[in-house]
Amino acid sequence: MTEDVKWDLEADVVVLGSGGAAMTAAISAHDFGAKDVVILEKTGMVGGTTAMSGGMLWIPNNHYQREAGIDESDDDIVAYLDSLAPGALDPETLGAFMESGPEMIRYLADKTPVRFHVFADFPDYQPYMPGAKVDGGRSLDNEAFSFDQLGKWATRVNPTKMAYPVRGSLMEAVSGTLDEATLAERERQDYRGLGQALAGSLFKAVLDRGIPVEFEKRARRLVKDGDRVIGVVAEDADGRDFRVRARRGVVIATGGFEWNEKLVQAFLRGPLTGPVSVPENEGDGLLMAIEAGAQLGNMQHAFWQQSVLESKPQHRAAKPNYLLGSDERARPGAILVNRAGKRFVNEAANYNAMGKALHAFDAGTHSYANLPYWLIIDQRYKDKYPTFSSTPGSPIPSYMMQAETLEALAAMAGIDAAGLTATVARFNEMVRNGHDDDFNRGDNSYDNFYMWGDTDFDPPYRTLGLIDQGPFYAVKMESGALGTAGGPKTNGDAQVLDWSGNPIPGLYAAGNAMAAVLGEGYGGAGGTLGPGMTFGYLAGRHLGTHISNH
Repeated sequence: MTEDVKWDLEADVVVLGSGGAAMTAAISAHDFGAKDVVILEKTGMVGGTTAMSGGMLWIPNNHYQREAGIDESDDDIVAYLDSLAPGALDPETLGAFMESGPEMIRYLADKTPVRFHVFADFPDYQPYMPGAKVDGGRSLDNEAFSFDQLGKWATRVNPTKMAYPVRGSLMEAVSGTLDEATLAERERQDYRGLGQALAGSLFKAVLDRGIPVEFEKRARRLVKDGDRVIGVVAEDADGRDFRVRARRGVVIATGGFEWNEKLVQAFLRGPLTGPVSVPENEGDGLLMAIEAGAQLGNMQHAFWQQSVLESKPQHRAAKPNYLLGSDERARPGAILVNRAGKRFVNEAANYNAMGKALHAFDAGTHSYANLPYWLIIDQRYKDKYPTFSSTPGSPIPSYMMQAETLEALAAMAGIDAAGLTATVARFNEMVRNGHDDDFNRGDNSYDNFYMWGDTDFDPPYRTLGLIDQGPFYAVKMESGALGTAGGPKTNGDAQVLDWSGNPIPGLYAAGNAMAAVLGEGYGGAGGTLGPGMTFGYLAGRHLGTHISNH
């Protein structure tokens, strides 16, 4: 050890990162007995990708679900998750998620300002698989949270990725149940929903406990005494070392590695061209864990999400901004095509599963058959629906191409014109006949869920619609991701394991910085935050109750 290390700060527990998993770890560590907790945050803002997201949590058998009278069984949960990642799930961590996820939700409800409710009718993402909840219950939505409660700290929460502020819960926003007076009052008190509500209410819990956040402290390497992790060396805004001793342990919750091109190329099984997470997710935690001897898992997978490049950076060091692309493709009158002009997927499928379709490899041409790919819509669609950041009636954004005919649009985009015209003609014929014979779009409850489709119509026309009114539009799409799904493997207490399967003393991981509990599976809305925050809770609980100071 490093008797000669001069610590700039000492704490029982040091949490790296400030997203949902990180703040949950800090809060639970404090409440379970580690009174001296500190958060090291790479940027000047808290919330990570959690604050930018929809903020939902997928937690089977949660108490809100039971109170709503929605039955659940462990056999159904296991059957469903095993069908999404056959033979790939670790029984210990899966069991910990199933047992402690509901406990974490109850703890947050009892001990923090975080409030959830069941999102009525939101189906699991693969409702046709065994054990799925076709009519919902496992996905939790956030109650709106007033940022006035944060006072001067309100400006320290990462902004949303949504195109407009949401003053209610997601369920309230999509169902339009808030009247104008309520909306006006919520705007005055700066109520926010979705990931803003989750990050804001968790941050309030951090502040209530007096847990300090050390901003602009980028964790760079772990300090060990023999096999035990005893601290971390961070880099401050001026590039100087900032050494923090961790008497009980360090929690790595720094997000994934989707913004690190070298790591993406080294590990992921297919191209990732447009991440929608915070650009600080560069694999810092992964690199520290590797150096500490951590066993890795699930490294080839990501939580895939389609995206659109909104703008290229104006400065060399800046990162591009990618817009979420999950709703537009599922509405009536939209299809996705590859460069041959052909459809290749059910456009209303969930974003994580769809991401895998983008990695289909054509051995004959030695290329990814479905990359690049484009969203195709017509004037009827553009007049009715928002398209990424573009609202109906607004000028054409820079990322959208427009042409009077499909042939001219194909030439502009670099798509095979004959292929595109034939595809649109076939699609329109199937729409008129009331069934997508090619990809069965509109056949299940997820495809027709009102979050994605148009409730002006009955299924399958909530998602199926004609493309026949010029001019026509194309948007080049990206193979994006919410985050990567691989990292150090943990046990059921969120302790990081070495290559022999033994815990590395003093080292924990949670969120997208750890090997995903559900493997390549994505159970439903909140499929990353649910397991991520559960393991943040487990890390904090173990550090608070089972670890003495060293």
